[in-house]
Amino acid sequence: MASTPALAEPPHRAVAPAWHTIALLFASLGFSALGARPQDMLFRAYGRAGVYVVSMLSEWLIVAFIAYGVRRRGFNLRSLIGGSWPSALTVLRDLAIAVGFLIISAIVVNGLCALLKATPDQALRNLLPHGTLQITLYLMAALTAGFCEEIIFRGYLQPQFTALTQSVGGGIVLQGIVFGAAHGYQGWRFMLVGAVFGMMFGQLAQLRRSLRPGMMAHFLQDGIGGLMGLR
Repeated sequence: MASTPALAEPPHRAVAPAWHTIALLFASLGFSALGARPQDMLFRAYGRAGVYVVSMLSEWLIVAFIAYGVRRRGFNLRSLIGGSWPSALTVLRDLAIAVGFLIISAIVVNGLCALLKATPDQALRNLLPHGTLQITLYLMAALTAGFCEEIIFRGYLQPQFTALTQSVGGGIVLQGIVFGAAHGYQGWRFMLVGAVFGMMFGQLAQLRRSLRPGMMAHFLQDGIGGLMGLR
């Protein structure tokens, strides 16, 4: 009796048209190029609080553009995120996963920073808030980054690159590279570190089939980690 052939895995499906992804990449990398300008120019133009507000607005605009693009393929933001929390217990579970992820990723990232001799420069120190208003806006910007950047890179670009390469690994690696490249204001060493960090976030999203733990970890990393830098 002839053996039954194994069923082929279905091809990975793109969540938006190709032109939409190209436009989004131009926008994301364009913002990165602007951020790579000398930081004192940005702070003279907008002030520290203004930089936080501009950052939030730019990320929400990109997410709005993503929402428009994915609707053309029958998706929405909730489907990119991976649904919602059905109970308080699942919130605590994802928080525990986020904290565990940060502990493990800190070991990798700190080792890579030591290898590359990457230390925060004045541009990064300029981002730290001073005073109640700036701290409030900074935390809002960190919350925005945690939500929006996970949608942009892990929720949108990762499945797009996965569909392009027909490889889950390819999607994780490519979105991580773009994630690092999108942080031009941090300098090339931290861009490399960011790429690796982005790949780790991509692996987390793939394993959990959800962006929720990554969103929590992203906010904790940017928000709490940034405030600790004030000491």
